[in-house]
Amino acid sequence: MLMPAIFTYDFMIRAFLAGITIGLASPLIGSFLVAKRYSIIADTLAHASLAGVAAGALLNINPLIGALGVGLVLALVIEKLRAGRVLTGDVALAMFLSGGLAVAIVLIGLSRNAQIDLFSYLFGSITTVSRQDLLIIMPLGLVVIAFTGLFYKELAYLAFDDESARVSGVETVLLNQALVILAAVTVVLSLRIVGGLLIGALMVIPVAAAMQNSRSFHQTIVYAVSLGLLSVIAGLFASFYLNIAAGGAIVLISLLLFGISFVWRKIPG
Repeated sequence: MLMPAIFTYDFMIRAFLAGITIGLASPLIGSFLVAKRYSIIADTLAHASLAGVAAGALLNINPLIGALGVGLVLALVIEKLRAGRVLTGDVALAMFLSGGLAVAIVLIGLSRNAQIDLFSYLFGSITTVSRQDLLIIMPLGLVVIAFTGLFYKELAYLAFDDESARVSGVETVLLNQALVILAAVTVVLSLRIVGGLLIGALMVIPVAAAMQNSRSFHQTIVYAVSLGLLSVIAGLFASFYLNIAAGGAIVLISLLLFGISFVWRKIPG
């Protein structure tokens, strides 16, 4: 049996390994964020992570490391402000979304002479996933998936009723912090394939599509992860054969799957 031409290229094999990791992790974390009505945090962290990418270029370190450091710090700051009722969740997210983007713009301007393709971090690029990137993406992706599996019941309880979870003895403060940390990690892992401007869509659209036909939260997660994987894999194929941006292809396929799910829901019986 002949191997498809797409898999004769090392960069495509790396893209698929990273993409499958992202396709699993993004809708998984997105399911809890959507249930918690906290989905915009993905966009906020993505904009801030772009500042980390530029900072990494200025400091001559792996841009994903810079993005991860900025994303984790900001995630904890946002959660601290929300939990302490200093700001409501939506105000904190909107404020840091704009602030993160502003810092990113300034640092990108300062790092113009740095050897880095910032466009690939904005919109994703399948050709730029390196072996070093895989050494960051795959282990951290497995940590996100494993943690979510181990604490699924507690995270689900927290997502739907924070107050009842706290009264029941669930460590809501730690779990809320863990959830935003997982969101930050997932956003950073997705920068290479989907891009900072589109990652929020991959964390939300498959979940929204899954919700059209699921009958339980567990079923929503299963459907969302399946649709997320399908979107990433189909998007990478489309990107390779049609010579289009990977991030845009993935998100457009996610939207197509949402449309199919919505229409399917309306069919009688």
